Amino acid sequence: MKIAKIIIAAVVFAVIAQTIATVEAFLAMDFYTDPAYFPVWSKIMMPGAGPPPPEFFYYSISFSFINGLIFVYVFTLVKGLHKSAPYWMAGKKYGFFVWLLAGVPFSLTLYLLVNLPVMLLIYWAISSLITYVLAGIATSRIFK
Repeated sequence: MKIAKIIIAAVVFAVIAQTIATVEAFLAMDFYTDPAYFPVWSKIMMPGAGPPPPEFFYYSISFSFINGLIFVYVFTLVKGLHKSAPYWMAGKKYGFFVWLLAGVPFSLTLYLLVNLPVMLLIYWAISSLITYVLAGIATSRIFK
């Protein structure tokens, strides 16, 4: 049953991640359509001018599921630390902690390495925070 819960929670993570990423993409569309930044996007995302091809979305969903598996597996390792907390609080704390460990360092490193607008990096940092916190709450609920 634990494996089934891990897979279900990873699917939920992927749904949350894709939903938040879609909202973020609409809010930050000006950055994605600015020709000045076309060279920084991968060939998977932008093989040419225009919207990403379907393969980009297949990769994105697959990568979200893999990230979800890792996120959920680590949750199963540390869930005992929050036994006395309500599920939503435990999940919120876990999601925020993961964001601090992964999201913040990634954003700071990206700022140093890639020529992207700071505002876009802020959008990404906020969307990853929302994703991790919501996924943490959902994961904690699934394993309650």
